[in-house]
Amino acid sequence: MLSTVFWIVSELLQLYSWAVIIAAVYSMLVAFNVLDTRNRLVWSIGDFLYRVTEPALRPIRRFMPNLGAVDISPIILLILIFAVQMMVGRLADAVSYGNIRGLLL
Repeated sequence: MLSTVFWIVSELLQLYSWAVIIAAVYSMLVAFNVLDTRNRLVWSIGDFLYRVTEPALRPIRRFMPNLGAVDISPIILLILIFAVQMMVGRLADAVSYGNIRGLLL
């Protein structure tokens, strides 16, 4: 049962990382006028991606220096997501095998 919870958390983090990647690609395509945001479907997808990713990106952007048009906050968020995934994996192994020393390595 507990391994299922860890698996679900890991998969949700993986889905969220894909949402961050898609949102970054979407914003670049909009910036280069490849996508037209006047199209209702394109706007809906962009709005969904913004609402999903912005709450996690906003605190990162607050602490980042202004780099002009370059936004590296999605990269930092992806690194944080991967770090959390690694910690969840180690925690799942420690709980499954009863070895707390696996958390320290």
